[in-house]
Amino acid sequence: MSSENINEWFVELAKKWSRILESERIFEADVDEFKSKYFITAAFMYPNGPIHIGHGRTYLIADIIARFKRLQGYNVLFPMGFHYTGTPIIAMAEAISEGDKDLIELFRDTYGVPSDEIDRMKDPLYLARYFHRVSKDVMKLYGLSIDWRREFTTIDPEFKSFIHWQFRKLYEKGYIEKGTHPVGWCPRHEMPVGMHDTKGDVEPEIGEFIAIYFKDDNGVIYPTATLRPETIFGVTNIWVNPKAMYAKIKLDNGDIWIVGEGAYHRLKYQLRFNLIELIEGEKLVGRIVRNPITGEHVSILPANFVDDSFATGIVMSVPAHAPYDAIALEEIKRDPKYSMYAGSIEPRIIIEINGVKKALAYEIIENMKIKSQEDKEKLDEATRYVYTTELQRGIMLRDLHLIVPMASEDIKRFVSENISGKSVSYSRDIIRRYLIENKMGMIIYELINKPVYCRCGTEIVVKVLEDQWFIDYGNQAWKEKAREALNNMIIVPEEARAQFEATIDWLRRRACARTRGLGVPLPWDNRWIIESLSDSTIYMAFYTVIHKIRKYSIPIDKLNDRFWDYVMLGEGNLMKISNELSLPPEALEDLHKEFSYWYPLDLRVSGKDLIPNHLTFFIFNHVAIYPKAFYPRGIIANGWVLIKQQKMSKSARNIIPLKNLIEEYGSDIVRLLLALGAEVYQDENIDPDLLKRLCRNEYPYQLKFIYDTIVRLYSERDSFRDETTILDLWFWNEFLRKVNTVIELANNFRLREAGIIIYYDITDLIKKYLGLVSKPSKILIEVFRIWIPLISVYTPFIAEETWSKTFAIGRVSKYTIEIPRNIDERIILAFMYADHVINFVENIIRATKKSTLNRMVIYVAKRDMQDLMRRIIRGLKNGLRISEIIELVSKELGMEKRVVSQLIRPMYDVAISTPDNIKELYIKYDDLDEMSMLNMAKEYISKVLNVRIEIYSAEDITAPDYGGKKKASLPLRPGIYIE
Repeated sequence: MSSENINEWFVELAKKWSRILESERIFEADVDEFKSKYFITAAFMYPNGPIHIGHGRTYLIADIIARFKRLQGYNVLFPMGFHYTGTPIIAMAEAISEGDKDLIELFRDTYGVPSDEIDRMKDPLYLARYFHRVSKDVMKLYGLSIDWRREFTTIDPEFKSFIHWQFRKLYEKGYIEKGTHPVGWCPRHEMPVGMHDTKGDVEPEIGEFIAIYFKDDNGVIYPTATLRPETIFGVTNIWVNPKAMYAKIKLDNGDIWIVGEGAYHRLKYQLRFNLIELIEGEKLVGRIVRNPITGEHVSILPANFVDDSFATGIVMSVPAHAPYDAIALEEIKRDPKYSMYAGSIEPRIIIEINGVKKALAYEIIENMKIKSQEDKEKLDEATRYVYTTELQRGIMLRDLHLIVPMASEDIKRFVSENISGKSVSYSRDIIRRYLIENKMGMIIYELINKPVYCRCGTEIVVKVLEDQWFIDYGNQAWKEKAREALNNMIIVPEEARAQFEATIDWLRRRACARTRGLGVPLPWDNRWIIESLSDSTIYMAFYTVIHKIRKYSIPIDKLNDRFWDYVMLGEGNLMKISNELSLPPEALEDLHKEFSYWYPLDLRVSGKDLIPNHLTFFIFNHVAIYPKAFYPRGIIANGWVLIKQQKMSKSARNIIPLKNLIEEYGSDIVRLLLALGAEVYQDENIDPDLLKRLCRNEYPYQLKFIYDTIVRLYSERDSFRDETTILDLWFWNEFLRKVNTVIELANNFRLREAGIIIYYDITDLIKKYLGLVSKPSKILIEVFRIWIPLISVYTPFIAEETWSKTFAIGRVSKYTIEIPRNIDERIILAFMYADHVINFVENIIRATKKSTLNRMVIYVAKRDMQDLMRRIIRGLKNGLRISEIIELVSKELGMEKRVVSQLIRPMYDVAISTPDNIKELYIKYDDLDEMSMLNMAKEYISKVLNVRIEIYSAEDITAPDYGGKKKASLPLRPGIYIE
């Protein structure tokens, strides 16, 4: 079968079985008190485009886990909804209305949207519903085992009532408040923005800077914005960009400031002021300003790295502790034009690391061979290193108040008592507070990850917003509850736990509503729309009951707080609520029972980029609304899908719609591609050439081989042997060992490794077994009975086809396997050891260049030497060094160290090089000697190497000693003679 034909076969297979499984509704999950439940969700899709390969990976991870759990007998619920909330859909509809050629071309050429449909997408709801419908069809064709009865969108009236209940709960508990706070802001639409409102889904990261007042002799303020106010003691000058324009402005309080022109346009969203005039940056060079802490007069100097639009557009220079400052200073000192200002400037060290005074910035630029301000990539890396090192390990000099001038005795006393000898992290907060309290500076805000763009294309600024509704994630009591929940959750990868902890720590008030966009209005003020990261925190609970709300045809006006209190929390008197709402008590009880059965959520699957927002908000809101029994149990923060090491984005034009891949290669092939490409927590890089090779050749032919092999052998089952040989027992036990490993890996979410065993290791095992026996045992059919359901987890459609041609007991996607746990590990050990010996022999053959073997003689080490080897392995397992093992064995056996050392040293090298799985079983079954192992596997070794075998014990004095190999035998390294 050609590659085109084989892919077409898989495409048709997906069409056939997706229709059958949908019509049979086999993934609809209902309450079953006799089964353990497993509730898993993945982030619902935002339909401003079709489902793409990135969505496909996240949903596949959830689907594979759901299928593994069904396989193990769990009652599994895996639902899906669609997230219409926010501005992206509206922004796209507006762009189409405005004739955005790039977007229209993307829709037509990449997404395959017909031109007449694109024209209708000027209506944002039409756009959303189109991509919703298309994506849902692809999800079905992709084989996602979703209960579609529970589907909803975030503009459905039932969902609106649920979110209103949630927000009233948060308000009652004091977690929602109205106030003044910095937010990311779209100047065009005059509204706060978050991650889902920006191009590329970038969360605006707001930094709190302190603008320190450096003044000239006329009292004009040159506010230098910094995140590191503790470095004010090391200032040698301040920087402006000589090529930029600067604005002279007058604040409401009468202060005169000089700021970058770009900063002037951004700061008007935080401060009230009037423009006096614009000044060329070059004309500021040479002016003298006074450091408010040290009292020193320093020059204003030019530096091209300064961004006039970032913060204030003026930067204080601390060359000993800032790589950009160091390189700029050294460049300007060499420039004759500025030597009169900069020639005598020397860096001032104010921080020590591990007790050593260090100009760390100079050290790192020398090590990294940075030569110019233009070497921005290296300078950024150097800056991260210096800032992190000094923050984590830096100490302000103990004699700082003595070696640095101070503007007054009061300041000197303050520095002596509060800064000198203190950690950088501690000093930072202390000096910041001092500067503000003494009117030497003020807080301003800037986006640390600037530039960030709204979906409409406008650059985001920071606005200090008044009368805005916020969720107060800074509430300390609430944070403690979130930490408690996190401590009891499974987090994958475990390394991400620290990021969750950090997010809980730094989260503060967050704007929770917008003035435009689709979604749910605030329950108490319908001028505001709840934003997309605030209405998506507990919707998992809504999945549990929405189908029952529809079943009982409950009117929207009945879905009030009393309804939700009972259904979600069991609060209130059932009969009173029933009478009040005119709803049957049986319906209310059924709804509460449905929620209580499925909750808590067992696992949430979402992208790692959502840890700093959605996934942490998910924890916060659950602990705010629900009792501990319903706190979520686990989160997988999966890696991204990259295209040639680049994130997918509309601007990069590298988005791959999932439908395109499925229609070209078949769903099972695409699923295997995404499942085996990386572990769930890793980024998965898609290289188009590799994708084509895997999807056209390796994966389809591997799956087709598996299918053909199973179907052919199943049809021949009547001819299989009833009796079992040692080879059959080895095959069965080795298969069970692999299957148990698969289940263990799956339970630990190592899905790639589990998949490789299913598709490659088990296939190779069956090939090997069939090559060793003239006729298979009927054990092989039992192997298929377990293997096909495992195959269905990753590639459901070929598994259903295979199952229908073999066992045909219902659908394999719902089949539960009972895996025997009583594995005969003695047989496993014997054959592992046999493989170890075979590998050793093959190395000998390669070294001696023998083409054929006539006879092989194996000499097994003495039993007492095997016991000694087990002592060595136990010592290694306990982390002992060779000298410690010698000492221990010497004491245990009452032997001289010299004698023990002579015995142990050669065996120690063997122990080190022996595979861990052999060593583990070797010490577990210490009554099983190597002679018994090799005799057990003798036929196996003989057939694999195609040689006649003789096995002797080295302690058998009657045994011949061919080639002196008898004396050379060691435990786990027998003497081997071949001819």
